[in-house]
Amino acid sequence: MGKSKSKKGTDSKSKKKRGFGASVSNTVKHNTDSLRSGRAISLEFFKRNAWLVIAIITVLIGVMGLRYRTKTRMSEIKQLNKELQRAESDKLHEKAWYMTLIRETELTRLTTEKHLGLRYQEEPPVVIECEGLKPTSNQ
Repeated sequence: MGKSKSKKGTDSKSKKKRGFGASVSNTVKHNTDSLRSGRAISLEFFKRNAWLVIAIITVLIGVMGLRYRTKTRMSEIKQLNKELQRAESDKLHEKAWYMTLIRETELTRLTTEKHLGLRYQEEPPVVIECEGLKPTSNQ
């Protein structure tokens, strides 16, 4: 058969990790083990992981700022939607009033053009009461 290799040589190479990622993973593993065992977070933890603590705090502050900005912009959007609805309602009201004026002007022009003798009455009709007769309603 072939030559048998010693497991000691392969085990020592696989256990030995190199680089920044390996040291970070070892530190994280060590810290989680110490927290699980019930030891309080020491000053050494903060000394070793100051960059991690600062990064986490920065991310949390950024997320809070983003949430605040989102909420303020959502309230501004709601306010602008209400203003838009009011403006559309006002536009429809003004359009209806304009159309009424156009129809009225057009009718006045046609009656004068055809010499019908009709005119727009500015005052409401007056009811004349006579003795013995009751006024009739036209409604």
